[in-house]
Amino acid sequence: MLQIKVFCFNPFGENTYLLWDAPSGEGVIVDPGCYEDDESAQLYSFIEKEGVKPKAILLTHGHFDHVFGVTETSQKYSIPVYMHPDDSVMLEFNRKIVGPFGLSEPDVSFPFEPIYDGQELSILEHPFTVIHTPGHTPGGVCLYDKDSSVLLTGDTLFAGSIGRSDLPFGDYDKLIVSIMDKLMGLPADTEILPGHGPVSNIGQERTHNPFLQPFNEKWDDGQGVEGIFISSDDII
Repeated sequence: MLQIKVFCFNPFGENTYLLWDAPSGEGVIVDPGCYEDDESAQLYSFIEKEGVKPKAILLTHGHFDHVFGVTETSQKYSIPVYMHPDDSVMLEFNRKIVGPFGLSEPDVSFPFEPIYDGQELSILEHPFTVIHTPGHTPGGVCLYDKDSSVLLTGDTLFAGSIGRSDLPFGDYDKLIVSIMDKLMGLPADTEILPGHGPVSNIGQERTHNPFLQPFNEKWDDGQGVEGIFISSDDII
């Protein structure tokens, strides 16, 4: 059974996810954005307390707020990092963009294993399918666990919103195509775990996300409830 813990890190309120199988305890860390030492300590202490055995770091994209803690965390647990190679350019771009925010540059010296659209990552008991969703960044991906009905969307899709495309290397048209062609066809009850903000599900976003108008269509959960919003309290 897939267990999920979300941490909110750094000044941008980035969601770092720890997902692990029970009872094996083997897990993955998605987008470790820990910036301050106490944020790293929070992640590490939870891992130790729960007996999680990290096997890999998965990156939805390479923006600085999602990679602050990658190098330190990967070295601490001696685990590989997986990222789409089209986001290599974002790692270099980070050095140019963090300055205006008054933040230290992230250490992006980490090597990574390339992942591609349609690839299955069989790291945990149930595999994650890589869905390449360019638009927010060139190599942005979503990670789909069909067995657990969970979709990690990074900054591609949020509850009631979509990722910004006005930064360098962003592309609005590609973002909309990514969301409509690759995500909206997933089962309505698929839980969305975004890179910022509360969780949602595909049915809710298909029905009510204003940024997807005029594409929205009605969705009924079969129990007379149109569009279910999942509270962040539903995450362990």
